[in-house]
Amino acid sequence: HVQLQASGGGLVQSGDSLRLSCVASGDIFANDVVGWFRQAPGREREFVAAVGWRSNYKSYADSVKGRFAISRDSAKNALYLQMNGLKPEDTAVYFCVVDHRTSYYREAYTLPDEYDYWGQGTQVTVSS
Repeated sequence: HVQLQASGGGLVQSGDSLRLSCVASGDIFANDVVGWFRQAPGREREFVAAVGWRSNYKSYADSVKGRFAISRDSAKNALYLQMNGLKPEDTAVYFCVVDHRTSYYREAYTLPDEYDYWGQGTQVTVSS
């Protein structure tokens, strides 16, 4: 079992940057994929980015490519989301997630149901 604790959200202005962090307690295995989803009011949860825990293969939603960067630190059991050039449409609750896999598969899933563990979320609000 994995517990995830996300932090780093806040209220910023359009164009600003934020760095989200997520610390995991419990085992994350080599084949696992870790990532971030977000959910804006009245909308469904949306895939943001993911990275293979061992492979370091990264995937991004088109809406954040070139602005967001995901990274992980296996020594700290942590993952991060560097968000630059924030826009009002990035306003949402951001969740860190783990997709526990029994075998290696490079591509990240983009549907919420594919992920086994979810953090509690951290609010990001971008004002125009």
